Amino acid sequence: MNARHARVPLVAFGLAGVVDLVSLALGHDTGHTLAKPLLMPLLAVCAHLYGGPPLLVGALLFGWGGDVLLLLDAEPAFLAGMASFAAGHVCYLLLFRRSLAKGSPRARGSRRTAAVYVLALVATVALLWPGLPADLRVPVAGYSLLLTAMAYGASRLGPVAGAGGALFLLSDTLIATGVADWPQPPRPDLWIMLTYLAAQCLLTAGVLAVRPPPQARPLTSGSAQALP
Repeated sequence: MNARHARVPLVAFGLAGVVDLVSLALGHDTGHTLAKPLLMPLLAVCAHLYGGPPLLVGALLFGWGGDVLLLLDAEPAFLAGMASFAAGHVCYLLLFRRSLAKGSPRARGSRRTAAVYVLALVATVALLWPGLPADLRVPVAGYSLLLTAMAYGASRLGPVAGAGGALFLLSDTLIATGVADWPQPPRPDLWIMLTYLAAQCLLTAGVLAVRPPPQARPLTSGSAQALP
């Protein structure tokens, strides 16, 4: 198992992503329903083949669970989907903690970044709170806290993972504004999926950048073939 074998699922992921986004842009619900459940499993396979740690694969698969559950238009499914995404954020947080414990040269913190995320969390929850259904207020606030912690943790791995965390925060904030009945841009689902896909890709790339795949670690002539 090595990076060469990741090219097929990587191409399949790209094609599924294009189908999903084009379907959303055109209002083709069937295309979105068929393509969306394929995305995170394919990205998880790619992450595994590139030598990604189990926690990264787990985070992506929990994202898949959330994706599928959010296709169902029901409040219990929304709560279950939020719980699945929350489990994925826990995987990311554990993964970031391990990277920091290993003294990754890219791992660094910023009080200014932390302050920005804290202010964003407080402002977002405060503004959304009145418009949220009463039974969703506490779950959304708790999820927002976990999501913000993940986004900040991602920023400590470097700019790529940091951008992924920020986009994940943006994507889920767009979902929350819809739940709170705020005015939405045209084709809101398109922007939600676009930022979400970019987020998961950047988080995956950021994690892989600080954890080279196994065949890239030995100092041999073949190590240069680790990534295409």
